Amino acid sequence: MRHRKSGRKLGVTTKHRKAMFRNMATDLLRNGKINTTDTRAKEIRRVVEKLVTLGKDGSLHARRKALGYIRDRAVVEKLFSELAERYMERPGGYTRIVKLGYRRGDNAPISLIELVTEEYKAKRKRRKAKPKAEAKTASKKSSKKKSAEELGLVEEEKALESQADEQGEAEVTETASKKGSKKKSAEEPGLVEEEEALEKRADEQGEAEVAEPEPPEPQEQADSPEKTED
Repeated sequence: MRHRKSGRKLGVTTKHRKAMFRNMATDLLRNGKINTTDTRAKEIRRVVEKLVTLGKDGSLHARRKALGYIRDRAVVEKLFSELAERYMERPGGYTRIVKLGYRRGDNAPISLIELVTEEYKAKRKRRKAKPKAEAKTASKKSSKKKSAEELGLVEEEKALESQADEQGEAEVTETASKKGSKKKSAEEPGLVEEEEALEKRADEQGEAEVAEPEPPEPQEQADSPEKTED
């Protein structure tokens, strides 16, 4: 089992493999691209990516670590000046592998590994698209729910309107009955009062007629005594 044992052995010893990776990484950083087999290109990419990250750090400790792996001071200077400025905004992916075909002789797959020279442009995050089946079912369910809710709302509105109309009619009838009863109650005491007033007036007129005395009839003047004496 290969627990904690990453990387390819490439059919050579450990010393040979380390020296080969050091030389190939130095050539790649110096020239910008090299041709090699697919497996070696994939292994060199891991080494070069880490070296470029050290160059972006720019500290003295990072420079000493890079000099411990790359023995050419000119390449290290290029790594910490030119390449660090080029890849400062890029969050990774400094190399590219392009497959070229197969080598004549042993028919080994050959690839071109090169440093990326394009400017980095941040990509917008895309929302994960739902599967078509789920999207269709969700849209159908949502449409059904909306239609059911709309129908329910319409029915509720109609029921509320009918209840409001019934309540309005009941209130109108109640108010009319109340008004009628009030009018009747107001008219009935008025009639009683009018009748009582008329009766009182009639009684008063009768009493007045009875109380008034009949005018006295004119009496003949009695003969005066003087005249009688004469």
